[in-house]
Amino acid sequence: MSNESINWDKLGFDYIKTDKRYLSVWRNGEWDNGTLTEDNVLHISEGSTALHYGQQCFEGLKAYRCKDGSINLFRPEQNAARMARSCARLLMPQVPSEVFVEACKQVVKANEKFVPPHGKGALYLRPFVIGTGDNIGVRTAPEFIFSIFAIPVGSYFKGGMKPHNFQISSFDRAAPQGTGAAKVGGNYAASLQPGLDAKKANFADAIYLDPLTHTKIEEVGSANFFGITANNEFVTPKSASVLPGITRLSLMELAQSRLGLTVIEGDVEISKLDRFVEAGACGTAAVITPIGGIEYNGKLHVFHDLEKVGPVTQKLYNELTGIQSGDVEAPAGWIVKVV
Repeated sequence: MSNESINWDKLGFDYIKTDKRYLSVWRNGEWDNGTLTEDNVLHISEGSTALHYGQQCFEGLKAYRCKDGSINLFRPEQNAARMARSCARLLMPQVPSEVFVEACKQVVKANEKFVPPHGKGALYLRPFVIGTGDNIGVRTAPEFIFSIFAIPVGSYFKGGMKPHNFQISSFDRAAPQGTGAAKVGGNYAASLQPGLDAKKANFADAIYLDPLTHTKIEEVGSANFFGITANNEFVTPKSASVLPGITRLSLMELAQSRLGLTVIEGDVEISKLDRFVEAGACGTAAVITPIGGIEYNGKLHVFHDLEKVGPVTQKLYNELTGIQSGDVEAPAGWIVKVV
């Protein structure tokens, strides 16, 4: 596909076939050297464990165009580390961090023309590992594929950086001692029905409570939750079934080091939303989505405003996106230059 046909001002979060993707195969106990390919179709055995038993995981990270034309890759080592943890949880071979980062750089370079102009979006990278090979029993796969493709993206939610409303779901996203902390497809499959129900009710997405007691907020759709208190605290859930997001981690560090907030990882009880003057969802795809209100038991709890972004949330957004796009000085080690 030619990048000339892309309207950079109207980018959403949709699949666009780009020129090259990275592909590596694990067999006989080791990964091969990997290669870039134009083929966006995977050829796998009908007995692949990824198809039958959900033996797969994935990641998401972005590359950003700077004003000087160079390209920033944001914290890829953190994604490599999280993918390694997900692979370990599902008995899949881990991809070495240096291999992961180098593969990401190769994909960005090969698709450089698809990196949006400065301030117009980002190139989203989707690394994944899947179990393949001829198999039928419930066991780890005889072979695996590690691949990365890239697409240019804009805002995940329509309207971009403006408050959205969310609905508490009665469904569980993950089990108490399950795979909630791993980035695996099953967690997202479980969210399809409640997400659709929320959208039908005119909400942006569903919010999931802790699967054990259903009293504490855990995740917002496929993103992490944070709340800001009147006492200048940045509060985010801590739970074994919450995915440890890289955007969440980055905001925690920035909230403390650059905004002077007190960072708290702990329980976010649904009955005590009044403690927050602002709230938001954060993740690689959404970056930050301000939460205007949360519906629970038929009542909408409003935070800062249904139309305006809260001041602390806006500062966090400006700081983070400024770092990603090269407009704000980044903490040491956060940026990997691609070109």
